[in-house]
Amino acid sequence: MKQRVVKAMSLSFVIVFMLAATGIFADEQTINLESKVIQTFDDPEANPWFVIGSKFATEGFPKTASVKTWPQAIFGSNPSGNDIRSLGIAMLFDRKEYNWVDIVPGTKSGEGENVTYEPIELPLPGRVSMIDIWVWSGNYDYYLEAFVRDYKGIVHTLPLGNLTHVGWKNFRVSIPTNIPQSKKYLPRTENLQLVKFRIWTRPTEVVASPVRAEAPLHEKAVYFYFDQFKILTDTFEVLFDGDGLSDPKLIEELWGSNNSN
Repeated sequence: MKQRVVKAMSLSFVIVFMLAATGIFADEQTINLESKVIQTFDDPEANPWFVIGSKFATEGFPKTASVKTWPQAIFGSNPSGNDIRSLGIAMLFDRKEYNWVDIVPGTKSGEGENVTYEPIELPLPGRVSMIDIWVWSGNYDYYLEAFVRDYKGIVHTLPLGNLTHVGWKNFRVSIPTNIPQSKKYLPRTENLQLVKFRIWTRPTEVVASPVRAEAPLHEKAVYFYFDQFKILTDTFEVLFDGDGLSDPKLIEELWGSNNSN
């Protein structure tokens, strides 16, 4: 009987200790998941994207355009008063192969034939758990990938899926837990950055629309459209006494190269 009482008391102490420990570290487990739109593609001048094709791209391709179209599943059939656009991609190749087209965020300078683009990487706030984008396809057996860079400089390839569908479709991919988005030291959170999207062709699939041989190139091209690039991310941050001292902006203000003191 005494042994049972002693075992019961010991078990009670263990439970109390576990509950206390859980209370101590509860803040570290708190999450605040939010859906954040990274790009709507509605303003091509403010947020330009450009494309790069692989070896066998037909001269003059790939191309991009800002197109007045959208997924009706999001905006309905006639969203009045809104200039809603999508990013159009026209691609064409001279031969079947594992061809690819990179869709890259960037900055634009110059006009007409003198226009130039510089790639940038889009910061993805918080600790991202999912990337989400809408894509229109004409049922071609191609596939889509996203490239993200972690704070160590390593680029990771995330498969979004096959583009063998008709019309608009929502694509999502979860961020693997082995991609680091935080560290032990302050500041703990280290954001991912989107480097680019990539569309791959398969060597068994056509690389031009099946039209008459004398048709103009714009009829032969294969088209895709992108809209509503967003993420699902955890934006919760534990507050502590002096948390502002780990803010990179404050560190630059206090200790940057322009500080002569």
